Amino acid sequence: MQKNIIDTKKLEAVLKQAHSTAESDQSGANASYIPALAKVPSNLFGLTAVTADGTVLETGDSSYPFAIESISKVFSMALVMEAVGAQEMLKKVGADPTGLPFNSVMALELHRGKPLSPLVNAGAMATVSLLPAANADEKWQKILDGYSQFAGHSLEVMDAVYTSEAATNSHNKGIAWLMSSYGTLYDDPDTTCDIYTKQCSIAITCKDLAVMGSTLANGGVNPITGKAIINPEFLPHIFAEMTMEGLYGASGDFAYTVGLPGKSGVGGGLLAVVPGQLALSAFSPRLDPIGNSVRGQKAMRFISDALDLSLYR
Repeated sequence: MQKNIIDTKKLEAVLKQAHSTAESDQSGANASYIPALAKVPSNLFGLTAVTADGTVLETGDSSYPFAIESISKVFSMALVMEAVGAQEMLKKVGADPTGLPFNSVMALELHRGKPLSPLVNAGAMATVSLLPAANADEKWQKILDGYSQFAGHSLEVMDAVYTSEAATNSHNKGIAWLMSSYGTLYDDPDTTCDIYTKQCSIAITCKDLAVMGSTLANGGVNPITGKAIINPEFLPHIFAEMTMEGLYGASGDFAYTVGLPGKSGVGGGLLAVVPGQLALSAFSPRLDPIGNSVRGQKAMRFISDALDLSLYR
């Protein structure tokens, strides 16, 4: 993958300016439907950039651990593509925006149980169910090990978040069983939902997230460890999915204003990737009504404009 030269001094200055600009925005609120997330201090705000050559730039609360939540969908998608291929993913999970909320049951019913995207809850669980493994423990270990390789060090589950989510995930269990009834889930529904809940509860920092994203930016090779994680042929598919559905109902606005493949999580994380160049990550738990980090989006817009990063300019 072709790499363009990034002026790291300018990038560092812009990162700090973006943090200063977005920090004053007090709008939004923590996710309240997951008790553990509601308790995270609302004013935390960190930004990180990791370039494709492994340069790490950080500002703010970039070392504070938070739950990866739905950003995990990107990396499970990558791991499953590596295991079964992009065409199998396309056939069984799909690659279309639903136009409905990320936890929609209606989207499934309208398409006879087939999820339309690996970046909504139904598609994410279908993705988990496709990962080949002898049993649930092996499947979970493959996911945890895969995420750790993306991050460049061992990651762990935030037990409080997992316990909190496992006690409130009846809707996701219903989605899993509905897909199973249609034959569009490829493992046990309860097992699949539990593994999906665990993957969403993995603890990361802004730096971890940016390193994970820069592995995608760097042709599937972790720029810190030098280890190849996924085949670069899958990256165009991954970036396309992130562009179409990465921020749910705000995906179009993010593409229009930031112009980069992105993915959000209700834990307050936000990832954007500049293929061949770098990844940007943000953490701020104040969310807009759609479930995306308010400050994170504002910072990404600032950085993209200041450095002319949009892929569409």
